[in-house]
Amino acid sequence: MRDHAAILITGMSGVGKTTALDGLSRQGFATVDTDEGDWIEVADGEPLWREPLLAALLSRPRPAALFVAGTVANQGVFYDRFDAVVLLSAPSAIAFQRIAERTNNPFGKSDSERRQIARDMAEIEPLLRQAATHEIVTVCPPEEVIGELVVISRTVSNP
Repeated sequence: MRDHAAILITGMSGVGKTTALDGLSRQGFATVDTDEGDWIEVADGEPLWREPLLAALLSRPRPAALFVAGTVANQGVFYDRFDAVVLLSAPSAIAFQRIAERTNNPFGKSDSERRQIARDMAEIEPLLRQAATHEIVTVCPPEEVIGELVVISRTVSNP
């Protein structure tokens, strides 16, 4: 018997990563938002996962599926440790509307941050898409996104 799946949820700002994690957590799944806590270190201005911490997390036994959310430059180091890499995406107009309306994260409120997000959508999102095993376009209600993530976790898990 092997552990339940470890799923990486990645994507640009405003696509619904935090909303999905919140819903998965309410359903009893283990979740880690790497934007919070000590998961990130900044090297040369670039946020990176603290690799020993992520390695330890992914090495632990998993009695239920584990959903990890984040988008950092060194996440590819861990792709082979995840059972699925799920890209959440949304049209830029929707993502920017969500960013403007959200109250749980200040990132993306300034003009310079919005320009950075637009650049990342153009340059980074295509790279994430190439590496992803699944993509969910988050124009549907959050409950549908969460449901799709649960299905993915069950599809790739073999406890």
